[in-house]
Amino acid sequence: MMDVLRTLALIAATLSMGMVSSVFALYAHTIMPGLKRTDDRTFVGAFQSIDRAIINPWFLGGGFLGALLFGVAAALTQLGRPALPWIVVALVLYVVTFVITIAINVPRNDAIKAAGHPDQIDVAAVRQRFDEARWATFNMVRVLTSVPAFALLIWALVLHGRSSV
Repeated sequence: MMDVLRTLALIAATLSMGMVSSVFALYAHTIMPGLKRTDDRTFVGAFQSIDRAIINPWFLGGGFLGALLFGVAAALTQLGRPALPWIVVALVLYVVTFVITIAINVPRNDAIKAAGHPDQIDVAAVRQRFDEARWATFNMVRVLTSVPAFALLIWALVLHGRSSV
């Protein structure tokens, strides 16, 4: 029974990390470069809409919070086993990702949403205060921490599989 729990926790950690790292990567290679090419009104309106849409159970539970909670569960169930060091490093990388998100990206997201409807605000000033270059730079840090964390969890699954045989 414990081996099933270990396996499920590690699979859940890996899947949720894959989901969240993919979101950050998608912002880095598609969403932000696409928005960068738009005028201020389009940028503000689109970013507000995207950020409202991302606050959903798939992203929050399945990815963002799930990667942290399932990562902790995977570490706790793998104590003393070969996969543990890889899970711990992945978890540390994801904690960096999580802190950056909460401390840097989310406050900017919240500020741009709180600015008001693009038809009723100075969109150029809102975009400037948002500081998309800073947002994108720290999003790239999230990519550079979460994608390796995902790879480490994949390796932890391999090691877990080998030790369970």
